[in-house]
Amino acid sequence: MNQIIVFASGVVFIFYGLLCLITNHMKVEFERYQLARFRRTIGVLELLGGIGLLGGFYYPFLLIIASAGLTLLMLLGTLIRIKTKDPVWEIIPAFSLMLLNCYILSRVIYSII
Repeated sequence: MNQIIVFASGVVFIFYGLLCLITNHMKVEFERYQLARFRRTIGVLELLGGIGLLGGFYYPFLLIIASAGLTLLMLLGTLIRIKTKDPVWEIIPAFSLMLLNCYILSRVIYSII
């Protein structure tokens, strides 16, 4: 599998997880989605998912768990953005990250089979 893709996704999720935990912009966004009470949980999940992707270089099972969890998280993020009627260009990042992590997951599973 392309390690650059895994590394890039890991770094992106660590970055977004930290943003989710510490910035006012993300606080406002989660209030807009009516999910303010889940902001910290989602931030921690993104942070752990990113760390899990990077840790997957050494422990492949971690890569399976992290990519599956992040795929699900981004699917839900995409659906929330659709529900709140965000413009398409604001939906694309979550959708792209969902597809990317789904690809990572499929490649890891395929390499095991």
